[in-house]
Amino acid sequence: MSQSTQETTRTASRRDPYSFAVASFILGLVGLLVFNIVLGPMAVVLGLIALHRGTLHRHRAYLGILLGVADLVVLAVVTAADHSVTWHI
Repeated sequence: MSQSTQETTRTASRRDPYSFAVASFILGLVGLLVFNIVLGPMAVVLGLIALHRGTLHRHRAYLGILLGVADLVVLAVVTAADHSVTWHI
């Protein structure tokens, strides 16, 4: 393998967990406002994948997991209050 191919492979594998951590954070944040029943679990799963793959940005993965759980808590509270899965501001 040439030097540039090894470098590209190493860079791509290093970037991968970071992308999962960022996606987890963004989905958790957006999930607080819309589609929290879908985006919350996705944020949790992507955050766990990022941690499992050894991301250097662990705090962002933890924030994504925390926001994903918050999405589900908001959904549970609103569902209990309105007796409906849908909600609006």
